[in-house]
Amino acid sequence: MKREIKFRAYSSHNHKMYPVSNIEWDIDGRIWVTADDGKNGIELIDEEANLMQYAGREDKNKRQIYEGDIVQNEYGKVMEVQYDPRSAVFGVGDYYFGTIGSGKILEVIGNIFENPDLLEVTEHD
Repeated sequence: MKREIKFRAYSSHNHKMYPVSNIEWDIDGRIWVTADDGKNGIELIDEEANLMQYAGREDKNKRQIYEGDIVQNEYGKVMEVQYDPRSAVFGVGDYYFGTIGSGKILEVIGNIFENPDLLEVTEHD
């Protein structure tokens, strides 16, 4: 099975989200991310580059879903898309993307870097 593997990165320095064109590690283990800023590209280094992997799914509006996105289901429940390393899958709440059927319609409403308040509201409800 072939799947598309791609990333985006949130720059904690510029406070912006960028598509990623290249990821490298130097001899010291620091990560170097080349991001598309719409001009010449920029380099994000180590902690500045918050990488998020494409989860291989689209929401109900055909928007690509990434790790770290905040989604809402058809019942209004707000959840964060997370990667589960034990099962090697992406999911939300108690559902893995492989088990979400037509009854689990999701909509991306933000992400953990630009809209963390979306999750805080639901935790206190």
